[in-house]
Amino acid sequence: MAEKLVIMVTHGSDAAERATIPFVMATAAQASDVEVLMGFQADGVELVKKGVADDICAPGFPPLKTLLDAYIEAGGVMYACGPCVKSRNIDPATDFVAGAKVVNAATFVKECTEATNVLTY
Repeated sequence: MAEKLVIMVTHGSDAAERATIPFVMATAAQASDVEVLMGFQADGVELVKKGVADDICAPGFPPLKTLLDAYIEAGGVMYACGPCVKSRNIDPATDFVAGAKVVNAATFVKECTEATNVLTY
């Protein structure tokens, strides 16, 4: 059975380190041939909005934009919580980065229960 890692992200642009570390873990997992899915909830949904990652750079880490681009280029999957997106007036059709899509709670539950491991940040 192939390994699958789900990374749930709940922090946004106001917490640069907590927003960046999940992408470090995701790209490292991709480089190790682990299937990765990133889920974004609460303030984390900000990170799949175009342009938000451009100005986030936590000390000691690569810029978030670099990590996000690498994750997308490697085929990374990004799911965003529907109610969280709606409450922040984010329009998925125009505001999302490539590869991000809105899902419901049942999808998150399914992905997490099928994963080898789940990390939450």
